[in-house]
Amino acid sequence: MDVGQMLAHCNVTYEYVYDNKHPQPKGLKKFILKKFVKPIVVGEKTYPKNSRTAPEFVITDEKEFEIEKNRIIDHIKKTQELGANHFDNKESHSFGKLTSAEWNNMFVKHLDHHLGQFGV
Repeated sequence: MDVGQMLAHCNVTYEYVYDNKHPQPKGLKKFILKKFVKPIVVGEKTYPKNSRTAPEFVITDEKEFEIEKNRIIDHIKKTQELGANHFDNKESHSFGKLTSAEWNNMFVKHLDHHLGQFGV
């Protein structure tokens, strides 16, 4: 994964929130995500190295660094402008309703994990 692909990968989290581009999981998949994946994604602990990811997050095609960088900046700014109250008890794409702290953990942990991979 190069840096453009990494930023595109990180943008998927925000696409789940702001775009209607990814179908929501249903049935058994949603149950598994809520029961087993949610605590890892929204909890306090950092992600383990080489963790598996959902297929929507796998970016294999070439991505333009500047475009993806501007997208992530815009997503972060929008999230900051909306503020914590907007996210408190808001339904997530895959995990049901989350507290603002859980949303914050999810956003921060994912970016920190991947920016750290690239020494940023």
